[in-house]
Amino acid sequence: MERLAAPSRIPGVPVPARVTVPGLFPPPGYAHVSVVEAGARLAFLAGAVPLDAAGKVVGVGDPVRQAEQVIANLGEQLRAVGSDFAHVVATDVYVVSGEPRVLSDVWGVVEASGLSTGPHSSTLLGVACLGYTGQLVEITATAVVPESRFESTPTPTSKPEFGSESKSDGRG
Repeated sequence: MERLAAPSRIPGVPVPARVTVPGLFPPPGYAHVSVVEAGARLAFLAGAVPLDAAGKVVGVGDPVRQAEQVIANLGEQLRAVGSDFAHVVATDVYVVSGEPRVLSDVWGVVEASGLSTGPHSSTLLGVACLGYTGQLVEITATAVVPESRFESTPTPTSKPEFGSESKSDGRG
């Protein structure tokens, strides 16, 4: 896979801070969260997935259990940059299913989490496949990071690259 060159710094243009959340499985080739100054500090979260800290898919075959793990991981991502569910402004909820009942069951988990009380904009999608073997649910989010909660820019951490060998990484 060809690597893309790092963006050059342009005076006056904010450079995103990329954050890998220590309590979550390290993602291959992307960050859990990107934060950029835009009048307000915004965090662009990579898709929260139903992996435990060891990188194993939680709730194989059970979209509701996976949605619960995804919500827990999303909360970790938000806390890592000083935000929370109340500051989420947009989400995309992906569910491997073409059945409205299954999508509704997953949305029930989102509603119960407090994430939907914003209210925030959201898209609920039934899809054919997601990146990890056995994965049924993924949620991306954009959130405001309150100034009082974000004291410093997180230090980027090294991440595995797409295509590198990883015993538990089903993406690639």
